[in-house]
Amino acid sequence: MKKINILLGLLVAVFLLAGYTAGQAKTIKVGAAINMTGPASTWGQFHEKGQRDYFRYVNDVKGGVAGRKIEMISVDTAYKVPEAVAAVQKFALQDKVDMIATWSTGEGLAAKPIIQKYKIPTINYSTSWEILEKPFEYMYLPFGSYKMDCYAVLEYIRAIHKGKDDPKVGLLTYNNAYGLSIHDPSREYAAKLKINIVAVEAFPPKTVDLNTELLRLQKAGAEYIFIQMLPSAIITAFKSADRINYNPLFLGTWTSTDPDFFKMSKGLIRERLLIQFPGVLPTDKAEGMNILKELWKRYKTVDKFDASYWEGVAVGMIMERAFIRAYERSKVINPETINAAMESFRNEDFGGLIPKVTYTKDDHGASFTARMVKVSEDGSYIPLTNFYVPGKDKIKLLKK
Repeated sequence: MKKINILLGLLVAVFLLAGYTAGQAKTIKVGAAINMTGPASTWGQFHEKGQRDYFRYVNDVKGGVAGRKIEMISVDTAYKVPEAVAAVQKFALQDKVDMIATWSTGEGLAAKPIIQKYKIPTINYSTSWEILEKPFEYMYLPFGSYKMDCYAVLEYIRAIHKGKDDPKVGLLTYNNAYGLSIHDPSREYAAKLKINIVAVEAFPPKTVDLNTELLRLQKAGAEYIFIQMLPSAIITAFKSADRINYNPLFLGTWTSTDPDFFKMSKGLIRERLLIQFPGVLPTDKAEGMNILKELWKRYKTVDKFDASYWEGVAVGMIMERAFIRAYERSKVINPETINAAMESFRNEDFGGLIPKVTYTKDDHGASFTARMVKVSEDGSYIPLTNFYVPGKDKIKLLKK
């Protein structure tokens, strides 16, 4: 009887331990500190929705990762650095998350010391190259940085420019970390390409009229304006340009459009907005596009292509792949194994949703592959070039 009781006790202990272990393995926690109510919050809202929808898809269709469901904990930062810092502190100390997504350039830079203190791998939605300045441990970008955007935009200007004189380019950006991120790389690369940066205008995000800035760019003779601002400000720039009868070509980064942009810019886009966009488009025959369509159909968050929703899905997919690789390598999914798994990425293929991703211990930049596209009034994006590595590959202009 004594032996039976001992055996029963051992069995109970085993079952309790198994139940505890199963409980521990129920979720993979992801914290997302995203601007959902502040300026340009449409971008953040659809980032959050895209990332959340992809995790829902992983949970619903794939049963999670290695049997563990992904739990996403979102906090609205309202485009305020202190709010983002507080959210990251909460993720680290209270929620005990396995991975984090941060949003803007300024928010990512401010949260970086906390992330590195608690050693939690983090993907920043804003692809500011400053995020990866040393020390960059645990900080990652989902695709090429704004430095890549600068190179791609300027190479495109050089490729299409006609005439004997060098192209005259003006910069029009926010005066915050996000806007200023393109200033130095543009100046440096323009000098190599024999492009004249004739004027630089930086303004506060809350500016409601850009007549003065556009007049100065016009007076300086800028034929091309490289912009780094969010969609509402681009609409303001278009209106100001029209008021002063100024018709330069506007070239921006992939952050230039969101769902509200197309509703509010009817008759303003015309043929004057081109952007660097490093992802899949509806015209591409790629598995990544099929995944987006499946998410639209299943969750009905959006019903057509949107760049902000696309990036949310991309960040979610990179995170899922990191969880998978962590489990494959060590059978454990936690911040330490996730970070090690990410640094093992070598040309990870995401079905063309984004360029193939490589992370190493020395480089968390993901990729450096770009392409230029034209933004149309109807919300479509028309490829203007091949995918290429700026500074290395030859740009190929496609027939429109």
